[in-house]
Amino acid sequence: MSARPAEFVSHGLNADALRADARRESLGLLGLCSPGLVLVGIIIVLPIGWLFWLSLFDENGQLSGANYARFVEQASYIRTFITTFEVAFLVTGLCVLIGYPLAYMLSQLPRRAASVCLIFVVLPFWTSVLVRTYAWLVILQRKGLVNTWLIDLGLISQPLPLAHNFAGVIIGMTHIMLPFLVLPLYASMKTIDADYLCAAMNLGAPPTAAFWQVFFPLSLPGLAAGVVIVFILCLGFFVTPALMGGGKVVMWAMRMEQTTGLYSNWGAGSALGVVLLAVTLGLLGLFRWLLGARATSVWGAR
Repeated sequence: MSARPAEFVSHGLNADALRADARRESLGLLGLCSPGLVLVGIIIVLPIGWLFWLSLFDENGQLSGANYARFVEQASYIRTFITTFEVAFLVTGLCVLIGYPLAYMLSQLPRRAASVCLIFVVLPFWTSVLVRTYAWLVILQRKGLVNTWLIDLGLISQPLPLAHNFAGVIIGMTHIMLPFLVLPLYASMKTIDADYLCAAMNLGAPPTAAFWQVFFPLSLPGLAAGVVIVFILCLGFFVTPALMGGGKVVMWAMRMEQTTGLYSNWGAGSALGVVLLAVTLGLLGLFRWLLGARATSVWGAR
């Protein structure tokens, strides 16, 4: 009978020692992470907090919600907001339509051939976005290469309006954003074991069914990463819409630049940034929920 209480005491001491070790380990990890946390706080959290603080003051420096009331009272803000997300969704969709077959083709090539083709995918990164945008202006303008060739071939009689409009913005941004989707998608596809497709076809699935039921669900993480990267970059893009749009396509970043640079209204410009950040985070949360529900349904069905 006396040995049992001693056993309980030893177990209690061991549990206390384990909890103390866990606390020491947590404190050690916190100490190791503290420089990174401080850096994140200085670079990200502090500027966002300052942005939100500035958005609460009007032009006279008085605490007010007038900067946020503009989004409801002025139609130009709503129009700019809608244009920004139209461009972001269209460019992201075009990148998926073009980038997924391209990444799939690269993933099926031999390693050496895929490496050579990947050079052409990353080659645009070696050139400035500004230079690439001006190159598209040369190609798409009224007397550019595209219109000149089409007229010479007799396919059109008048130049097509391909630059300084909404179409020009979509074309230029799609070209710039495409590598950001192809690279993570290709990396995800290369990790998919080809034996999965062989097993599906050995079980009687045709190649098309094997692709959609096996390969495509496994490539969704890479596709999701590429879509998020492209969509977020499109929301804050400035150079290409400013040049390819010719002033006819005003996006959120351009409106922020006009508000702060031209009118020196930092409160209104900060409110633009806060609203864009809040809507973006909301859409990302919705996208993550949809992707999680899709993954759950796919794997649950199996």
